[in-house]
Amino acid sequence: MVKPAVPPKSGSTKKAPSGAGKSRKGVTGARGRKKRPAGPDLTHERRLARTHGGGVAGVDEAGRGPWAGPVVVSAVIVDPKDLPEGLNDSKKLSEARREAIYADILTKCQVSIVLASPERIDAMNIRAATLWAMRAALGALPERPAAALIDGRDVPADLICPAEALIKGDALSVSVAAASIVAKVTRDRMMVLLDRECPGYGFAAHKGYGTPQHQAALAEMGPTHHHRRSFAPVRSLLEKGA
Repeated sequence: MVKPAVPPKSGSTKKAPSGAGKSRKGVTGARGRKKRPAGPDLTHERRLARTHGGGVAGVDEAGRGPWAGPVVVSAVIVDPKDLPEGLNDSKKLSEARREAIYADILTKCQVSIVLASPERIDAMNIRAATLWAMRAALGALPERPAAALIDGRDVPADLICPAEALIKGDALSVSVAAASIVAKVTRDRMMVLLDRECPGYGFAAHKGYGTPQHQAALAEMGPTHHHRRSFAPVRSLLEKGA
């Protein structure tokens, strides 16, 4: 795991259509059509590697929606010859399975993790803070990637390499799926620690999302310094107390 570093302003970026590559090999259906195989694969990595000649990083985040805690972004370059087993969209995996694959990813892949703190989120807004963390995560990888796949619709500016946005990338690309697992496990572990630091809010259970339990705790105890004050439910509570 590498500490985040702000990357130099170089490289080029572009947005690209999302979706699975039409050349993907699958199982032939009853009418002779090929069905898309289940789970992510290396289609997009191989395409970009042919174009740019080198390792391709997948980038994903966890924690854009919660009222508390950081946004966590991970960038991962997988070794096509030694893939962690069971890579998939982190949301489709059990907690125990994510934890097991997380350990395998850290052993076999190049990984970076960057946090966008609640203070940064409040100062920049959630989208800008997430894009900042994605840019920093690519710059923090042990090896400079030749290209990157960014989960979602946005490509940050001033990346160190060419990049494409890939909608639902964690379900299509193994490197993005790996990044989604690393980001999710890292953030979940952090929220468990915050629960011990700030008991009563239920961070270990809801991970900072806006559940009824979280709403009630906020109303009773007020926000902690881990809460995002720019988010409407927290901001409204602060305005009422002003």
